[in-house]
Amino acid sequence: MQTKTGIIKRIVDVVLTVLLLFLMAFQVTGDVLHEWLGIGMTAALVLHHLLNRKWYQSVFKGTYSPYRIAMTAVNTLMLVSIALTALSGMAMSGHAVPFLYGLINVMTARTLHLAFSYWSFILMGVHIGLHMKAMTAKLPDKRKIVFNVILTGISGAGLRLFLKNGIINCITFQTHFAFLDYQTAKWLIILQNLAMLLFFVLMGYVLSEVTQKNKDKKYSAKPLAWAGCAIIIGIVLNLTLNKDSLESSFGDSGWQTSQNTAVQTGVQKAVDPTEQVTTAENNTTVPTAVNDEFILIEGGSFNMGSPDSENWRIADEQLHEAAERGLMTITERKRRFLSVFIYAYYDIAVSSERVCTTCSIA
Repeated sequence: MQTKTGIIKRIVDVVLTVLLLFLMAFQVTGDVLHEWLGIGMTAALVLHHLLNRKWYQSVFKGTYSPYRIAMTAVNTLMLVSIALTALSGMAMSGHAVPFLYGLINVMTARTLHLAFSYWSFILMGVHIGLHMKAMTAKLPDKRKIVFNVILTGISGAGLRLFLKNGIINCITFQTHFAFLDYQTAKWLIILQNLAMLLFFVLMGYVLSEVTQKNKDKKYSAKPLAWAGCAIIIGIVLNLTLNKDSLESSFGDSGWQTSQNTAVQTGVQKAVDPTEQVTTAENNTTVPTAVNDEFILIEGGSFNMGSPDSENWRIADEQLHEAAERGLMTITERKRRFLSVFIYAYYDIAVSSERVCTTCSIA
């Protein structure tokens, strides 16, 4: 039977896990709630460490087994990672603790926050996994196998999402901005975060198994098979779904269909002067020879840069007016087709003339 302190520990652990899933879903919470959840996470972590303060008291005592070495290393790295995540987040805060804004350089804070938030996510998953053996100790062998199969399957899907979302670029400091998915349902984003977290839980679980002696008082490498299966599932899913996406992009292309028709008939497609497309702004139509899925964006002027009062602003983001004389851009369906050849985060535009006397990209 658990003590009152033990029950409180479990509740705090569950709260930390839930907060983590929502903190990693910025597109679900928005910036204001994200900041306050971060403050709540920091408070819950302080409480977690106070409840487990005996761990600190025993760090320099006793013998270090392989499992204890792994646990100490993960805990230390996680503590550093979470501290840097919290510090960098507060240095960019515009709502929860705005008086700490600019505590460190904002661009540096942005880079650190993006990278170490994901590292904290990874290490927290491994940390949970290192405790998983104790959590499942009372399960019968058959149920434990079923548990491992389910965890491995979900973990494989989580690895696929991890690769698909380009998180490797974030944790290796190769990108300074997070490009978030605002199209997927919010509840699904939380489930995707859970699947990714479970992959690292599995890694920690396997690590705990191979660094502790089994019932025969021996170390065994057999649990590595579960990690291997999850990695294979993730890679296969990633390759397969990427291939399907590639084929779908080709298959859905009206351009390809028109080209194939021209090749088969040996004649050029006739121009239909009545064929029209819709402009983006006012739903008016303009004639076009072929419905090539390009839409007209009419010219105008707009503000480029950011005001002095904007949160996360960088010094070179001078606010100025820029003019656009008009351009043709592609529809979302055509964008998916062209993304087979072009990898970009911004709109692809042709026949455009930009006029700006301030910024270098004008």
